[in-house]
Amino acid sequence: MTIRKTGDGRTIQGFKMKLYPGFAAEYEKRHNELWPEMQDMIHEYGGHNYSIFIDEETNILFGYIEVDDPETYAKSADTPINRKWWDFMESVMETNPDNSPVCTDLPCAFHLD
Repeated sequence: MTIRKTGDGRTIQGFKMKLYPGFAAEYEKRHNELWPEMQDMIHEYGGHNYSIFIDEETNILFGYIEVDDPETYAKSADTPINRKWWDFMESVMETNPDNSPVCTDLPCAFHLD
């Protein structure tokens, strides 16, 4: 996989997930009301410029995040607040048995600061 970095040295990560049909509005609502403690955790583990886009024709979500250190950011998955968020979101999207989203990492083919 090609690793791309921003001008300030952050690693760019892209990924896709999938919503259940008819849940685009609910997914967006829940993220617009993102819990402050979830937001704090993302920043604490080095996540920045986090965006998720919805293709409403296919229910595919495309996520983009810049992270200070991929290994540190990966540890955020095991935090209690992240696990609580996964439990909250499992009713609107495809998930694994532990309620983590079914997620496919995407290689970055191009980046321009």
